[in-house]
Parts: sequence; structure tokens; C-alpha cells
Amino acid sequence: MIYFFEKWDKLKDKLKNKPLFIFLDFDGTLAPIADTPAKAAMPEETRRILKSLSKKTSCKVAVISGRSLEDVKSKFCGLSGIIYSGNHGLEIEGPKIKFSPLVSSGYLMAIKTIKGILRKKIAAIKGALLEDKRFSLSLHYRLVDDKQVPLLKRIFHETVIRYLTGARIRIEKGKKVLEVRLPLEWDKGKVVLWLLSRQKFVKYGSEVLPIYIGDDLTDEDAFKVLRRAGITIFVGRPDDSSYAKYYLKDTGEVARLLKDILEIQN
Repeated sequence: MIYFFEKWDKLKDKLKNKPLFIFLDFDGTLAPIADTPAKAAMPEETRRILKSLSKKTSCKVAVISGRSLEDVKSKFCGLSGIIYSGNHGLEIEGPKIKFSPLVSSGYLMAIKTIKGILRKKIAAIKGALLEDKRFSLSLHYRLVDDKQVPLLKRIFHETVIRYLTGARIRIEKGKKVLEVRLPLEWDKGKVVLWLLSRQKFVKYGSEVLPIYIGDDLTDEDAFKVLRRAGITIFVGRPDDSSYAKYYLKDTGEVARLLKDILEIQN
């Protein structure tokens, strides 16, 4: 994995005046990781940069988050001109685009039942947080004592195992989180390809260049599909197991990169 700014002089020529489609995760990418999802906040300077980028005719911006659509939108305080995608791509809303999945009553009932059982069983585990995201559930354990994590994971798997039979739900892992999702072959990589095919635009005869920046395991699907077709950037300590080609150290460097891109775009 290559430190992005070591190659900036060469990369900026590739990005300069090029139609770009910038895809961004939220937590750990635009906003520093917080103890709880509710406490995560994007710096105002980053918001101003994104606002300016979204007004560029040569640049599209999409935020693809595991949060619910309404939750991730709320973090941007009404910033328009951006495509917002929640629940890892299941919900999408932006300029001239709006999408939400058709979900069976059986799945919604399963989610409701799992939520009720988990709330009771994890109540005694300090720091455990169950987040209802309408189309999915997330069990966060960032604040759980390390000694309690195995118990929490066991409770989770014992609760959901009956619903895995017949593929009624799907289970995924993220950073300090376990998730219950729709049993669909849909992820951040697939939504990126869908948005590129739907929103592709051409300028001066040159096709759009996708850039994807993220920090989580769930971003690996996007890194994988774009590794030969775009610029992929992992945020955090370099990890050679990642499909991303480049890395940035933290959210501050993400803001710096977005500002640099803004400055070289017409």
C-alpha cells in the first residue's frame, strides 16, 4: 500500500481538470470515529470543502455509509448537491435520484424479533449498543470491555442463527460492529458500479475517473471493484490485506486531499 501524498505530484496531473466521481465513507473517513454513532461529527471545514466540490460541474460527490439514509443526511446539515447512500447502498437519494428497496414483511418481522431479543440479552453488558437502521441492525461493541466481547458475540450469533436458515437474513462484520442485513448480494462495491453506470458523465471526450475513500471492512467491496478502474484510498494504518492501492493516515488528511482536488479542478 502506497502513502497517497508521496505520489501526489504525479497523481495531481491525472486528476487535474479530469471529470471525477468521488465516493466517500462517513465514519472514520469524513468524521473521526466516535465512541457512539450519535457523537460522530464532521469538521465544518470538511463540510465547506464538500459543498464547493459538489458545485463543480466536473465533479460528483457521493457518500456511501452503513448508517441509515436519514441519519447520514443529518450529519451534513442539509448540504445539497451530494448523492447520499445509506445502509451500505440500499437507500439512495440525491440530485435526480431516489431509491429504496422493496422489503418483505417477513424480513421486517425478523428484524423486529431479533432486535427485541438482543435488547434484553445485552442489557447487562456495559457499552453494548444496538442500532436500528430500519432495513438493518448494527450491534456496536466499541465500548464493551474486551473480556465481555466473546459473550456479546455468542449472544448475537445464538440469536440470529435460526434466521440464517433459509437465507432470511445476512450477517456482516465491520469495525467493532456486527450487522444484520437483507439477504441480498448488494454491497458498497455494487452500489458504486450502479451509480457510475447511471450517473456517468463525459467532459471534453474523457470519461469520469472514480475515487473511493474509506476506512472500514465494508469499503473493501468498493476497493475491489475499482482497483483497476479508479483510485482507491484506505484511511488508517496501511494494511497490505486491503484491496486499496493507497492510504491516508486519518480524516484530517482526507480533508486535505479533498481541498487539493478542489484547487486543481476548474
